[in-house]
Amino acid sequence: MKEKDFHILTTNLLNTARTRVLKHSNLFAVFDEVGDIMSWGTGAHGLYNDDMRHLSKLELRLWGQKPILLSSTIKEDNALLTADLTNPELTEPDARVPSDTIHIHRSKFVTADTCHEKIRLHNYSDQHICVPLSVHFLADFADMFEIRGTEREARGEVLEPEVSDVDVVYAYDGLDDVRRLTRVTFVQRPTDLNEGHAYFEFEIAPHQRTELTYSVQCASHPQDDASQFYFARPAGYRQAHAELTNRLEDERVERCRLDTSNAFFNHLVTRADADLQMLITQTEHGDYPYAGTPWFNTIFGRDGLITAYQVLNINPQVARGVLGYLAATQADFSDAARDAEPGKILHEIRHDEMSNTGEVPFRHYYGSIDSTPLFISLAGAYLRRTNDTEFIKGIWPAIQNGIDWIDNHGDRDGDGYVEYGRRTAKGLRQQGWKDSDDSVFHADGRLADAPIALCEVQGYVYAARRAAAIVASTLGEDAYAEQQHREAEALRERFQKDFWDEELETFVLALDGEKNPCRVRSSNAGHCLLSGIASPRQAQLIARQLLSDDFYTGWGIRTIPSTEARYNPISYHNGSVWPHDNTMIAAGLARYGFKAEAARVLEGLYDASRYFELNRLPELFCGFERRPSEGPTLYPVACAPQAWAAGGVSLLIDSVLGLFIDGREGRIKLHNPRLPPFLETLRMHRLKVGDAEVDLLFERYQEDVGVQILRRRGKVEVMVVK
Repeated sequence: MKEKDFHILTTNLLNTARTRVLKHSNLFAVFDEVGDIMSWGTGAHGLYNDDMRHLSKLELRLWGQKPILLSSTIKEDNALLTADLTNPELTEPDARVPSDTIHIHRSKFVTADTCHEKIRLHNYSDQHICVPLSVHFLADFADMFEIRGTEREARGEVLEPEVSDVDVVYAYDGLDDVRRLTRVTFVQRPTDLNEGHAYFEFEIAPHQRTELTYSVQCASHPQDDASQFYFARPAGYRQAHAELTNRLEDERVERCRLDTSNAFFNHLVTRADADLQMLITQTEHGDYPYAGTPWFNTIFGRDGLITAYQVLNINPQVARGVLGYLAATQADFSDAARDAEPGKILHEIRHDEMSNTGEVPFRHYYGSIDSTPLFISLAGAYLRRTNDTEFIKGIWPAIQNGIDWIDNHGDRDGDGYVEYGRRTAKGLRQQGWKDSDDSVFHADGRLADAPIALCEVQGYVYAARRAAAIVASTLGEDAYAEQQHREAEALRERFQKDFWDEELETFVLALDGEKNPCRVRSSNAGHCLLSGIASPRQAQLIARQLLSDDFYTGWGIRTIPSTEARYNPISYHNGSVWPHDNTMIAAGLARYGFKAEAARVLEGLYDASRYFELNRLPELFCGFERRPSEGPTLYPVACAPQAWAAGGVSLLIDSVLGLFIDGREGRIKLHNPRLPPFLETLRMHRLKVGDAEVDLLFERYQEDVGVQILRRRGKVEVMVVK
């Protein structure tokens, strides 16, 4: 299979027209602004469950015509899509209705296995009107990888739909021996119902209204399961919506919340929080943020670990859920087909048909070079944040196994660096976070040959060893702790010699399979600040470089500067701007004391968010320079929402505030707190440390930021260091 088969075709445009995304657990939906699912080619629209499209068409028509859009939005908590529509002018002899006579209000939401919709019609005329309304639907059961552009040699069997008075059931027998089903159920009995549409006629008196509700359920069963056509009756719209609203409110009041003096920034913060809550899915180990919709609505190791780190201060339970899940799924075997080795942490898991059959290797795939050190680093950070020693004891074997993987498998040739090269032709060629085929190259543009040692990965390993030492010391494993401290220091010294390029004034992108340096300036070096492997002088040079015009667009820091051979601001990884990348760089800048530079990164992303739909930071956007009176340029197939773009907002705020929480000491430290120019005040509500919590107020003055404790419950110390 060609590597490009895993790329997302640019015919799958998500930004040529505004899309609306809803998600709950493994079910998500992509609609157009009107609330329809448009049936066209390999477009991303659809209702999906476990990466299979259970509904490929959903179109509302009045008098056989598409209603006119007035407005459309997703509510700020991401729970409800609403659209206001009206009728076009009708001039047929048997149907003369002026335009703007009927108001159509659509509202829809999703639960774990069902999409609910209510359509309300309001007649604003002085006459009785008969409104013919039809809902058109279809289920193609396409696999997510088909939709992304991967060709298949064969598909399963689409069964004959079953039609009753009020519902239609579609079924598909996959090549993975799974039967997938979709049921469309109407509360009101249609005048006509067949396998492709439901038709209604509503008589509406002057200035009166009526409504229609229906649901779409998704299910899957083994093909030999006797209950394969069984669906539990869905809850009604009103009941299901009330349950959803109550659950979201209960969760909201328990979380740490932020608000500021800037209403626009508050929208960014609120949307980021809602995006993360929408992407978080419950597993048997707790909360796990799925990577993003539509392409990555599943568990990814790297994405989950980074997102958990980003929100560690305000929501440490995410880290607990991520660490628990990844410890439980850590490889204890070697399997070249899945790039798996003992001790390695998961890259991704999928349950779609093509993954189940092995057409793609991603059912349980381990082709990530950085998930393992990131796992160990997060474990150390979680222990520091929470003092949850009992949980850490439970995953201590997984931490040790991860260190063993670094020593015995990650370092393939014994040179002291962790490198990668795929072990299966179906696997990912590049296994760092920049996983495009062309993302690792030499100064002349030649692609680097494997095995490849990325600069930021060595930083992650350095941080992982230091974290393992802290955990070991806490658990009384002093000899192990000392060993990891020595290994970390040896790595730092070796890395300084082999990766630092004095002429480029940065760490080289990577070492290739022949140990030749890829003398390319990249944002990867910024991650080396976050891990702490850089010297203060190196950090200063990297900081200056990353905020130069070659890198910094005015909206954010590019993945590579405009001077590199493969620079392309429209590419996925070679010149675009990734919010999560920027947030990790900002945290690294703040670690070395470059607060003004970190605030500049925050300000650029905030400015960009004001142009994005719903004030939502996307997975990435194009790396064109900022132009007067223009917004940033969208990337055509970027996920939105994306977990680490949403979680990055919290990390940016923590970085400029210098927020550090010591769970063992019950202490909140604020190192030289700063606020960007667009914020006069910032409030943190219910910041928790163990059983205690505080409300904090930050106020910006001309040369300083003041900190007040507005409320304190329990024993917690707040320390400001300037």
